[in-house]
Amino acid sequence: MVRVARVYPESIAEEIGIAPGTELISVNGRAIQDFLDWEFLSAEDELVVEARQPDGEPVIYEIERPDGESLGLALEPPNVRRCANRCEFCFIEGLPTGLRKNLYIRDDDYRLSFTYGNFATLSNVKEKDFARILEYRLSPLYVSVHATNWEARKVLLNNPRVPNIVDQLTRLAEGGIQFHCQMVVVPGLNDGAILDESLSDLWNLGDAVISAAVVPVGLTQFSHLYSGESMNQAKATELLAQVDRWSERARRERGGDTWVFGSDELYLLAGVELPNAEHYGEFAQIENGIGSITQLRLRVEEGLADLPRLDGLRIGVVTGKAMTEMMPGLLDKIAAVTGATFEMIPTENTLFGPTITTAGLLVGADIARALNGRTDLDLALIPAESINEDRIFLDDVAFDELRETFPMPVHPSYDFIDILGSEELAVAA
Repeated sequence: MVRVARVYPESIAEEIGIAPGTELISVNGRAIQDFLDWEFLSAEDELVVEARQPDGEPVIYEIERPDGESLGLALEPPNVRRCANRCEFCFIEGLPTGLRKNLYIRDDDYRLSFTYGNFATLSNVKEKDFARILEYRLSPLYVSVHATNWEARKVLLNNPRVPNIVDQLTRLAEGGIQFHCQMVVVPGLNDGAILDESLSDLWNLGDAVISAAVVPVGLTQFSHLYSGESMNQAKATELLAQVDRWSERARRERGGDTWVFGSDELYLLAGVELPNAEHYGEFAQIENGIGSITQLRLRVEEGLADLPRLDGLRIGVVTGKAMTEMMPGLLDKIAAVTGATFEMIPTENTLFGPTITTAGLLVGADIARALNGRTDLDLALIPAESINEDRIFLDDVAFDELRETFPMPVHPSYDFIDILGSEELAVAA
């Protein structure tokens, strides 16, 4: 059973009388457990929907709709399947108190893996879940593998009952499901021979594994469970060497695809230049920090010709410590085209600690510390990834309220071009 949250004006749902609060019970005789059932079962053009109106009155809706036309309703958010693992390196375990409440939800939900690209371990997938994945062809799935070696994976997930991930992936692959996989590498636990074993097992699944990512463990000052070794330049260099060997094999044997990727953070830790855009193909795992810096460089290069002159404008760019070395080159190119003066403001993360250097994890307090009192700036840009769709920072600070305290206009930006190329800014300049 799912409940309707919103009905859109002039839609089929509004026309037949579906109202917010209506419970959707079945479609064409099949019970609706969650949003996944609704999305797939309601895809037909002729529907018989059993429902219960907000006042409790049962009702049957018989619907005929033109091909492809939306029914025009949105569902209430689903109950998220929680994670049963206790990984020492879990991001949730590294959070302090006082952040947005939804950040503390430890999800491990294959439905969100398919729908939103969230990584799931599949450790809580039951027989009925396999049946749904195969019936609905939920592909590709984003899977946190970490290690295919069963004993190593039990240690990494801190769960002695975790199923054999190779068996799970094999079963799904035989049913036509594909995967994007990740290994968060903890030195001494799943690097070296264990990582080679994992990549070999994934390689042997053939086309079912579209991509694999190697990500260094990231810890905050609140990661109280972690007892492993820390990641350093030497270890990052070793990991990249493994990644490069497998990447070269993939390009040689599988028609030019890189297949296995190191995260941007791994290159930064190792002090190695990031690959070009061709290396990342379609940037399939960019939300996982795979190729995001390279894509930023690409977007800047493509957008330079369309930037207006901004002569005399003094612009501050707030970013994380990780971008200290690569950011000046981008800003110099933009300055040459626009005539503006740029100042990079690398900012330490005061909430998570100095080991977290990603710009997208800066919080409202960090932005305030970087920009308060900067009357010498005409404009400031902050990483758009640091706020959510409601424009709230991780520390529950509202961006729109915070920006009113600054002496200059402040804009969230993904790639500089999105703000500097806007008509509004050009007129102001």
